[in-house]
This record gives sequence, C-alpha cells and structure tokens, in this order.
Amino acid sequence: MDRRNIVEIHPEHVGNVSSTSYPLHVPGESGAWDTQLFEKNLKVDLTRLTTDQCEFDLVGVDASIANAVRRSLIAEVPTVAIEHVYVWNNTSIIQDEVLSHRLGLIPLAIDPSKLSFKMDEEANDQNTVVFNLKAECHKSSSAKDAPVEGRYVYSSQLEWDPKGDQSESMADKPPAPANPDILIAKMAPGQKMEMELHCEKGIGKDHAKFSPVATASYRLLPHIEILQMIPEPLIPKLISCFPEGVLERGGENGVRVLDPRKDTVSREVLRHPEFNGMIRLGRVQDHFLFSVESTGVYEPEALLPASIEVLQKKCALMKLALDTLSSESS
Repeated sequence: MDRRNIVEIHPEHVGNVSSTSYPLHVPGESGAWDTQLFEKNLKVDLTRLTTDQCEFDLVGVDASIANAVRRSLIAEVPTVAIEHVYVWNNTSIIQDEVLSHRLGLIPLAIDPSKLSFKMDEEANDQNTVVFNLKAECHKSSSAKDAPVEGRYVYSSQLEWDPKGDQSESMADKPPAPANPDILIAKMAPGQKMEMELHCEKGIGKDHAKFSPVATASYRLLPHIEILQMIPEPLIPKLISCFPEGVLERGGENGVRVLDPRKDTVSREVLRHPEFNGMIRLGRVQDHFLFSVESTGVYEPEALLPASIEVLQKKCALMKLALDTLSSESS
C-alpha cells in the first residue's frame, strides 16, 4: 500500500494527516480528477446488519466526502415528528410543556415521502399527520386493595387519526410510533390526559427530534505492519498489546495481522522499547468504518441511500446555480 495513503501513528503524535488527492501536489503526477479511477476505487461493503444498527465500509473517498455522508445522516435526511401538541386535559403530575417535549422525541414510523414540508400554509392532509392520545388511570373496583389500571402511558396508546385521503395513501404502512414500548408518563388513580398531536416533516438541522439516527460515526481502518522477525520470547507480549483477535502467531515474522479492524489503536505497543523498529502503526486515509444506529424511522440499510440522495440533490442544486451564473455572465 502507498505510504502516502497511511496516517502515521507515533507514540506522542500522528503524521501524514493531510489529504494529497488534488492536482500537482506530487511532482510528475497530474492528480487530475479521473471518474473511471474513482469508480474503480470506490467500494461500499456491508459488514454488520441488525434490526436497528448497520456497519459498513466506505472505501476510496476523501474524508470530506465521508464526513458529508455522516453529517447528512444526522442533520439532513428528513423524518416526521410531533411538532404541535394540543392539550385538552392533563391532570397528571407532568407539566404540559414537559409532556409535549417527551412526546416530540418519540420516533415515528412514517414514510416522509408521503408528506411535504409545511411552510406558512395551514395544516392539511398533505403536510400533517394527526394522532390522538387518551389515557386514564383508575382502580378496577371500589375495593381498597383493588388493582390500579392505566398507571403507565406508553407510546403504543397513540392513535392515528387519518385526514383526507391518508387512509388510502398510507394504508400500506399506517403511521405509528417506531417503538410501542416508550414510557410517556405515570399516573395515579383519578388522573387523565387527552390531547391531539400534529406531526410534521422536518430535518435534524431544525431540531434533533427529526434526526433519523441515534448515532452515526466512523473511524479509519487501522493499519499494522510487522517490520522484522519477532523474537520468540516477545511474541506473547506483543500479541497482548493489542485487543484479542488482532494478531496471531504465524507468518514469516513470527506474528501476523489477523483482523486490523478489531484494533482500537491504543498505541500500547509503542510504550515498550523492546518493540522499537519491529512494528509500525497507522490508519488507512480513505477506508472508513461506519457505524450507524437507526431510531426506527428508517430501516438501517436504507439510511446510507437516503443520505446519498440528499447529497445528490444538493449537488444538482449547486450545478444549476453555477450554470445559471455562467449563463448570466455570458
């Protein structure tokens, strides 16, 4: 691997952190943009997928592109969340504004493509989804030791109230909370709440409740080089300097790299002078290990395509603006 593509890890600092993928940086190399070369090097590998989490490798892009993907996941992929709460009755101990805040943070499994962004117009079936919440706590009978019913209010008690043609357009996936077991409030006998919730389409840049991800992060792939033969007495100590599964016995130098992605780059091995010159640590500049956790609004595997779609629209808008500016100048 080209050393220019490796971030160097030293005991007290890092080196070669700047990107060099721009024209005329290296003598004798043009560095001009090559679409075919980019397509050849670009790679996305799905490494882990669960019901709410997705891990994938994004290879062959600059850090600026990887970070744009991450930021768009957090702040620009649209979702639908509760925006207005109309409280008709609330005798619980939770204040109206606190209860409204809790309701706003409940992730909703609503396809955002079915709604338009609400600007200054009135709420209608094209930009708003309505839920009703009615809950009451009471004893099952007049007996002193009778069990209490309705003490806990959960997100599953939100009832969708379709407006206009929503009952048809959203019939394939009726709006509902992404998680039905979110605790909203606790009530005592005699307390009740009744309210109407209006949900709107938005993005995380406006409010965190619209973010489709709980976390979206990446790290660079660790790169470990065994430079020379490791003396037999030092092999167990060297292997113990890394997390389990990173190194193993074998190979021409006595130790070989088994799985570098398990390395946390703690630099523990660099603390021991006996390993000086034997091993070199780094990170691959254009190999990003992404970890994305969905709030439940999107399927985890749908988050990356949604982020790319947002970036494509922004690029198209920028291109249109440049074309317009160019035509006006000429």
